[in-house]
Amino acid sequence: MTEQVVRARLVFAYDGTDFAGWAMQPGLRTVQTELEAAIAKVTRADHVRVTVAGRTDAGVHARAQVGHVDLPVAAWERMPGTRRRSPAVGLLERVNAVLPQDIRLHAVDAAPAGFDARFGALERRYIYRVTDAVPDPATRRFVLAYGRRLDVDALNAASDTLVGLRDFAAFCRGREGATTIRMLTELSWARGEGGVFEATLRADAFCHSMVRSLVGALLAVGDGRRDHDWLAAIAGSADRSQAITVAPPHGLTLEEVVYPPDAEVAARAAVTRARRALS
Repeated sequence: MTEQVVRARLVFAYDGTDFAGWAMQPGLRTVQTELEAAIAKVTRADHVRVTVAGRTDAGVHARAQVGHVDLPVAAWERMPGTRRRSPAVGLLERVNAVLPQDIRLHAVDAAPAGFDARFGALERRYIYRVTDAVPDPATRRFVLAYGRRLDVDALNAASDTLVGLRDFAAFCRGREGATTIRMLTELSWARGEGGVFEATLRADAFCHSMVRSLVGALLAVGDGRRDHDWLAAIAGSADRSQAITVAPPHGLTLEEVVYPPDAEVAARAAVTRARRALS
């Protein structure tokens, strides 16, 4: 007989500096390892597995990562304890009490039917932060100190050429059986306080290393070392380009994951699981 479970939807943040990325790796400290261990400890559930909207690399941060975890009904119902609170609030409070300081749950609820944190998402939004000014030591873990002057207009002009539905193979680390076709809906730069540039990237999904490769290529144009013809030649390649210097991870943060209304999440997941193709 199949055990009855409750699928919990999680929204959480982490400082990725001291992690070897999201995904579990033997002998290494990862966000997945710490979060699953904390959930298992408070729920006393076996085989806790958290699925997330986007697997971040070593050193990459998240303000609003989204995940789901299936818990036995009995474990879920134990969460309120002796206080008058919901299972979701009980789980959030108990897990945060045992998590390390560089991970925090922001929200927990019972997920709607068919919810899948990975396949149900409509859009992921990342921001890459870089400064060409004297760096602020207080932000050194989250902002790349860049040794060359950057031109925001040149960055935006180059970025505009990459927006849309296309094959981003040149910017992705290939995975067997995985497509590199993506719909990039925004790639824009703004110069903010203290001389910090923020590159905002939005897409239905990103393939492995895509964000940092795009940023690395654009920085070379923004500082004048490369031109639009070089970028166009790179972008048109069917293979990963060795000419791109991938931007360091610490400037990158997953800021937001967008989902459809709860009644539409199952249908969205089914569509996303279908292989992408250029029309």
